[in-house]
Amino acid sequence: MAPRRLETDIDQLYQLPLEEFTSARNTLARTAGADAAEVRKLAKPPLAAWAVNQLYWKRREVYDELVEAATAVRKAHKTILGGRRADLREPAKEHEEALDAALKATLAILRDAGHPATDTTRQTVLTTLRALPTDTTAGRLTETQQPGGFEMLQGLSIAGGGGVIRPKPIVKTEISVRGEPARKARTEEDRVDVAKADALRAESARALREAEQNARREEFETTRMTREAERTRRQLDKARETLETAQKALDQAETAADEAARQRDVAARRAKDTERALENARRHHDAILRKKS
Repeated sequence: MAPRRLETDIDQLYQLPLEEFTSARNTLARTAGADAAEVRKLAKPPLAAWAVNQLYWKRREVYDELVEAATAVRKAHKTILGGRRADLREPAKEHEEALDAALKATLAILRDAGHPATDTTRQTVLTTLRALPTDTTAGRLTETQQPGGFEMLQGLSIAGGGGVIRPKPIVKTEISVRGEPARKARTEEDRVDVAKADALRAESARALREAEQNARREEFETTRMTREAERTRRQLDKARETLETAQKALDQAETAADEAARQRDVAARRAKDTERALENARRHHDAILRKKS
């Protein structure tokens, strides 16, 4: 099978209803030639990952808007961490709006496919959407994703505050080579600005520590739930494969039974024909004997 054709077939595989994935993958493997082993390794996605795949295949414009917004947020974060000014508020707002639209579209896809989302599924879908874009080929997710780096801080509330973490304005102050404060503030206003900047930095550091603690707790819980979901998915895949094997064996047995019944009927008809022939032969023989006597 040509690689380009195989890639197209794999794309189609990830667009199928979830319950058809395993049998379709096995069928594709039987026709994949030298690539059969690699095709058999293709993992069946858990429900949340499958739903996000369908968002890519069925609502590409929503998916692309989310990826574009997430990329803009990452760019803003990198600019700030590089020591330059950047307005994170607008990209973050656009990302949250794109995330909300993507979540609604994905949940609608699940509902239309006969998979009403539970609270756990909804949260796992949201977590996976927040992690986009990933290194995995778009539309072929085989597991749920976890946000990393900048995305882990998106949407986390500052304890005691009413908003989300935002970059604090950078206030330039005169610092000596050894890091000591400038020998003399130029004006009273400068001293006030320095004090405000110190307070803002302290507040930002505190909020960041709290956000990191919250993120670690959420990451641990989500990882635990993901492992449990993966374990359940593997058990389900194994059960389905066992069922498919049993179904094939049943089909073969039923076919063999039908053939045996047909052969039995043929043999019964032949036996009756033979009995009638034998009876006719006996009657003919008896008639001959009576004529001789």
